[in-house]
Amino acid sequence: MIEKAKLAEMPEIVAVIESARAFLKAQEIDQWQKSAYPAMSDIRTDIENDVAYVLKAAGKVAAYGAVIAGFDPAYDLIQGAWRNDNHDYVTVHRMAVSTAFRGQALGQRFLTSVFETFSTYQDFRVDTHPDNQIMQHILAKLGFEKCGVVMFEGARWAYQKVLED
Repeated sequence: MIEKAKLAEMPEIVAVIESARAFLKAQEIDQWQKSAYPAMSDIRTDIENDVAYVLKAAGKVAAYGAVIAGFDPAYDLIQGAWRNDNHDYVTVHRMAVSTAFRGQALGQRFLTSVFETFSTYQDFRVDTHPDNQIMQHILAKLGFEKCGVVMFEGARWAYQKVLED
């Protein structure tokens, strides 16, 4: 289950981000390669804004993500169309899994935990790099639908999952 990240976990979180950055580079995906994004300052801001979450395995931070409830300005302009005009949704940004824990379906478990933690919401949105086939596979497996393209550190494929009552 995901839990709120603490400032004391920043070194572990940064290590997860750097591990994921290296994995993306090895896969020849330029996501997170051209800038320091996400940087330590982004993680600190996430923690201070109470939107930073971690998933632990064997007592260690194995995955990280910023989970933001409510309207996300980055998702206001989309080339394509969201499935609805709802402005009260949950967005997951900066999701990363440490390579030390790859193959354990932690990306899927992180997102499933988001659904459980934010169970009062019906609408979930996320974006990913067009070349990030692993994330696209996870999103498809969990029932997300590709809705178009948003600009978030470059052009990103936008996905949405709407839960039915």
